[in-house]
Amino acid sequence: MADVPPRAIADATRVVTAGRRAEWTHDGQGRGIVNPPVWRASTILYDDVASLRAGARQGEPHRLFYGRKGTPTQWSLADALTALEPGAAGTFLYPSGVAAIAAALMAVLSPGDELLLVDSAYDPTRSMALSLLKRFGVTTRFYDPLVGAGIADLIGDNTRAIFLESPGSLTFEVQDIPAIVAVAKTRGLVTLLDNTWATPLYFRAIDHGIDLTILACTKYVVGHSDVMMGSVTATDDYFAQLRDTSFQLGQCVSPDDAWLASRGLRTMAVRLAQHQASALRIATWLDTRPEVARILHPAFASCPGHDHFVRDFTGSSGLFSFVFQGGDDAARAAFIDTLDLFGIGYSWGGFESLALPVDPARHRSATARDDAGPLVRLQIGLEDPDDLIADLERGLAAFRGTMA
Repeated sequence: MADVPPRAIADATRVVTAGRRAEWTHDGQGRGIVNPPVWRASTILYDDVASLRAGARQGEPHRLFYGRKGTPTQWSLADALTALEPGAAGTFLYPSGVAAIAAALMAVLSPGDELLLVDSAYDPTRSMALSLLKRFGVTTRFYDPLVGAGIADLIGDNTRAIFLESPGSLTFEVQDIPAIVAVAKTRGLVTLLDNTWATPLYFRAIDHGIDLTILACTKYVVGHSDVMMGSVTATDDYFAQLRDTSFQLGQCVSPDDAWLASRGLRTMAVRLAQHQASALRIATWLDTRPEVARILHPAFASCPGHDHFVRDFTGSSGLFSFVFQGGDDAARAAFIDTLDLFGIGYSWGGFESLALPVDPARHRSATARDDAGPLVRLQIGLEDPDDLIADLERGLAAFRGTMA
């Protein structure tokens, strides 16, 4: 009988099984636990000087050395995140998404280099480029998120890296990542992607040629709005640089936070599926409303780069924006303030719904916007979508009331 090749497991299975190595969950005598435990440690004790010296060897993962370099609790989470990006060399964890972005950029940039940064990037990323990186001698040029292969025309003698965020976290432009990656590889440039919106479950960055992929794990990995964390997963070509930079910066996360993030990861696939279904239903309903001029959701044809989304992504998450048909900031505030089930706050990816006024024109320098009215970004949580729609209907009534 012919050998049957092993079946590749699905991502929904991978988030449940990854990172649970036997050496972290079993006692070697036929007994084990489901979850790797919390190993809290600063000082690591050695049996002898030879063991002390062996522990200091660089490049050997999963070796106890000092608490800052991790214990099985952090290694388990990093291992699981790496498993979600087949072909990746490894993952490092950081105390926030912004810290992850900073470490990734500093790992690949040096004084005199130029960074090409997408104009729709998360505002703290822009701020970092224009202040911290500038102080260290790195210049930044912003580019249109829809530039695609045209990015070749922007590359100069000192260009070293291209930073992508797809979709953009305010206006949701979907970039032509394969086209940009192809140019970058031809020109010897590093590509970095903020993949927080899609996660590796809906967009496999390494498979698409990205060199370093970044998650604000605070969002969908944690999923419960109670832990700050970031991660960077890198290919073989850049993993050593990322490792050395991260150690030199002293970046680490607490084992308790890593354990909570690991627990969140186990349910990420089912949570994302619900976020996706509810967000699509609510966005479809909003698209029928006369108060709404446009839906900015990658799954909608009205969203810039929608064709790239259809080609490259396997799903959508719970975050999108919409543009009002007319109105002003006061009308928008009335809409948001009337909502009961939507909290008002930054971040997203938790179980609760959020509404946020956004003004993207304030954070653009390479592209211009001409919207019919103000924008609102919605994070659709895990509440019943019928209840959320009823709440939004009350908000729209308040919006209309300001214009009477």
